[in-house]
Amino acid sequence: MPPRTFDCPLILFALVTLAGVWPARGFAAERQQPGATVVYGRIWTGNADQPWAEAVAIEGERIAAVGDRAAVQAYRDGGARVIDAGDGLVVPGLIDAHIHFITGGANLTSVQLRDAATAEEFAKRIGEFAAKLPPGEWITGGDWDHTLWGGELPDRRWIDAATPQTPVWLNRLDGHMALANSAALEAAGVAEDVADVAGGEIVRDDDGRLTGILKDNAMTLVDRAVPPPTQQAQLAAIEAAVEYVTARGVTAVHHMGTWDDLAALRLAERRGLLGVRVYACTPLHEWQRLAEEVAEQGRGTDRLQIGGLKGFVDGSLGSHTAAFLEPYSDAPAGRGVLVNQPEDLRQWTVDADAAGLQVMVHAIGDRAIRIQLDAFEQAAQQNGPRDRRFRIEHAQHIHPDDLPRYAELGVIASMQPYHAIDDGRWAEGVIGAVRCETTYAFRSLLDSGAKLALGSDWFVAPPTPLEGIYAAVTRRTLDGANPDGWVPAQKITVEEALRAYTLDAAYAGFQEDKLGSLEPGKLADLVVLDRDLFKIPPDEINQAQVAVTIVGGQVMYEAHQSNEVEQ
Repeated sequence: MPPRTFDCPLILFALVTLAGVWPARGFAAERQQPGATVVYGRIWTGNADQPWAEAVAIEGERIAAVGDRAAVQAYRDGGARVIDAGDGLVVPGLIDAHIHFITGGANLTSVQLRDAATAEEFAKRIGEFAAKLPPGEWITGGDWDHTLWGGELPDRRWIDAATPQTPVWLNRLDGHMALANSAALEAAGVAEDVADVAGGEIVRDDDGRLTGILKDNAMTLVDRAVPPPTQQAQLAAIEAAVEYVTARGVTAVHHMGTWDDLAALRLAERRGLLGVRVYACTPLHEWQRLAEEVAEQGRGTDRLQIGGLKGFVDGSLGSHTAAFLEPYSDAPAGRGVLVNQPEDLRQWTVDADAAGLQVMVHAIGDRAIRIQLDAFEQAAQQNGPRDRRFRIEHAQHIHPDDLPRYAELGVIASMQPYHAIDDGRWAEGVIGAVRCETTYAFRSLLDSGAKLALGSDWFVAPPTPLEGIYAAVTRRTLDGANPDGWVPAQKITVEEALRAYTLDAAYAGFQEDKLGSLEPGKLADLVVLDRDLFKIPPDEINQAQVAVTIVGGQVMYEAHQSNEVEQ
């Protein structure tokens, strides 16, 4: 949804009474004369010098005052509009530190396979969706999860009969493998005798027939044939994504994307459609292009920032392409794949760092993580001291010997807690219990002195920070099989998780001077929750709801339409 604009110089809110959500608590809103906005409630500020407050005043896009009710009384007396959180909780705007924002928005309108629990349901949904499309139109997205039906990978034979004229190219939820039907393979010119691709895998059955599953670098064989989205489609995806994430309390994202994505985001910003703040990261191997862009145009605006580079070492655990030091427990012949070679990663990292850019690299298996930590160490030694804030994205399966290196090298662990309660259903069968002890090692990393920046990896997982906090605090897997938590030694506290979604996520994007905590002078991004995460049982955190999301002093989401009342 587009940002709302107002004629007066001070941002005004349509204030709400959320009786349908909190009938007992009385989330109150009062109509005032034009002026500032005041938010009352139990407020976790994220500011170590003033961790708690009971009122925040906002003028324009920025926070004007934080403190007790007396501290904001002048704004109230001056005709401020008021939001009262009642028995809820007010927190700084939640930052998703790893997201595929445009793809997530686009996938909202595609076939929904994330919860398809059987092979039959998987095929049925695709067939029904294809029947609504004109012949020749591609179906992409999907986000299927083969572990839900026992682990058998899908085969193009499952869907070919229902999609003879519809190219289908649907990714697994982790984005590291996808299924092509015969129409898609034909459109891409992929024949049965296609050669293998380094850093990827083309799955064949026992007779040598292509099943339609391609993994990691092999996916480019079909990717190149998919028609590029139109400008209109990209803008629609951004608008859908903004509406979707703000309803979940997200006010800023670190987008892992492409140069085409950046162009679409810039257009959305110019048209007033970019209702959240975006740190747009571009591919690591194209670091020179970003260096030139930053030198010529700077690092962007408070709404859209550049300067980060995203690279890849390996694939994913669910696709058996994450790179490990030892073989997979359930596939002893495999140790995963390297999407890029170590020497290339080292050179790109050293050169990009020398250019003053931030390097963040996807590494999931323990071998991949070690390779990138080595690259970061080499870059720091070669280029000398500076505030570089290297990041490892996902950092899922860390070898115990490498845990201290994050703090020692100043490397941020950019992690996604929802993956822990998802993968925890089956990870031990894939890599064994011992390696799982340092899987999603939130507690060990924090205790070592490392910083965590938490996010979702949407489209791979839901862009829901409240579920992420629940996952980090409880580690209760989605199947209910671990009521005390999967690898419970790695649990963290509510406050630690909140900090990793706010101030430390802002730090991970060089934005802590303006985002991540509620302090005078910072941008007025905040979220009102319907209950206090610090007071409810941890296993109820995922039941909490977002009531109001504010970005730059603007209400971007309200749980209900406003009921305005005179003061």
